[in-house]
Amino acid sequence: MRVLISVFDKSSIVTFAQRLKELGAEIVSSGGTARTLTEAGVDCIDVAHLTGYPPILSHRVVTLHPMVHGGLLGNPADPEHAKDFEKYGIKPFDMVVGNLYPFSAQPSIEMIDIGGPSMLRSAAKNHHRVTVVVDPADYDSVLKEIAEHGDTTLDTRVKMARKAFAHTAAYDGAIVSWFDAGIQSPDTMHVTLERHTELRYGENPHQSGALYTFGRQESWWSTAAQLGGKELSYLNVFDTDAAWRLVHSLGDQPAAVVIKHANPCGAAIGSDVADAYRKAHLCDPVSAFGGIVAVNRAFTAVAATALNEVFTEVIVAPSFDDDALAILQKKKNLRIIVANAPEASARHMRTVGNAMLIQDQDVVSFDRAACAVPTDQQPTESEWAEAEFAWRVCASVSSNAIVLTAHQQAFGIGAGQQNRVESAAIALRKADGRAQGGAAASDAFFPFRDGLDEVAKARVRVVVEPGGSVRDDEVIAAANEHGIALIFTGKRHFRH
Repeated sequence: MRVLISVFDKSSIVTFAQRLKELGAEIVSSGGTARTLTEAGVDCIDVAHLTGYPPILSHRVVTLHPMVHGGLLGNPADPEHAKDFEKYGIKPFDMVVGNLYPFSAQPSIEMIDIGGPSMLRSAAKNHHRVTVVVDPADYDSVLKEIAEHGDTTLDTRVKMARKAFAHTAAYDGAIVSWFDAGIQSPDTMHVTLERHTELRYGENPHQSGALYTFGRQESWWSTAAQLGGKELSYLNVFDTDAAWRLVHSLGDQPAAVVIKHANPCGAAIGSDVADAYRKAHLCDPVSAFGGIVAVNRAFTAVAATALNEVFTEVIVAPSFDDDALAILQKKKNLRIIVANAPEASARHMRTVGNAMLIQDQDVVSFDRAACAVPTDQQPTESEWAEAEFAWRVCASVSSNAIVLTAHQQAFGIGAGQQNRVESAAIALRKADGRAQGGAAASDAFFPFRDGLDEVAKARVRVVVEPGGSVRDDEVIAAANEHGIALIFTGKRHFRH
């Protein structure tokens, strides 16, 4: 057996090469891989010995040679190939072990590998007789097959070839994405997804589901750990992501949110995590049943005791105190997730049949200097803070969205209605007088004054909305009649 080894990821490569030698393999290698093997005492032939050329052009040309690719692409059983082998002194390779530069992590011209993908593609094309190994996780199974059968099986070679083409496709996709950076609507988009987790099921039990990450890009899910509970389902992941992103948008103070069907049914700032959770739960205790809870501080035993009284699907936090875990892990069905802060992503994607809608991510900000206050009443410092809290919560609610808050605690959330007045009425009913003196937020402008008249019934002191309606003058007049400070942000945050 003749094996060509050239890897960027050198984990376990020495052990793998040693075992191949024990099984009688001749090893050819190059560059850093050859040095690693030689220093570990693994005898190997340098590619330069085959080609007659050392690495040239700043190491850009090493393996691009007929002695390499002829050995990968040729078939000794083919008479024409056999003639060429003999005429040019080419020896066939039986296996290639290779993986590529981590372009996504370190994008640059010099990280664009040419020889590596070429070797992998040559070997994968010739998979009827050549094994191509790109994943260190496959080393053990490959060794086992060779030990048992003298070679890998055709079924294994087919699977490995598919994996190799996926590896090079993902690599090329990362390069294209790098070139596309800053282009608003590139002609093509090359998306590579890698399966991260098989899910318990999809939105419903009869649907299968899985969580994928974009190529090798880091996601907060990549480092999250589940410390207890059943496997996650599609909706568990979807809602947990919504909760985690919202709680991290609420600032540095202790915060908690409760999410149900991707919409917040509670959000609050508290003196500590336990206080924040209790306040968030009080917004809508009925809807909180079976919800997702996220906090932005270490989860304490006091908070765990409070959470224990409510049926909750998932709790996610940056860490858990040991005594809190002891309480929470008694609930066998409660999924306990510890995670790093969520990453920002550049684009939002959604399928529409066999097509894809793609847009920039909606970044929620609240810049007082960019806001306008067209009313006679001007917000106080505390009202500005309350308006920002309401605005950030509202931006995570499905449109049409109305949120009523007081003392940085959500009390009424109206979501997903076909008109803004009905959303306001729902928020008003849920708040039940508790938002008095607080704030109201609307994710888009009030097209008529009736929406503002409705939220004014909550006796809030400040209303925040984008502005921009042709009837803004009527809305401003209504705010003045109610003695409300009206803040126009200039940006809407529809969420569908």
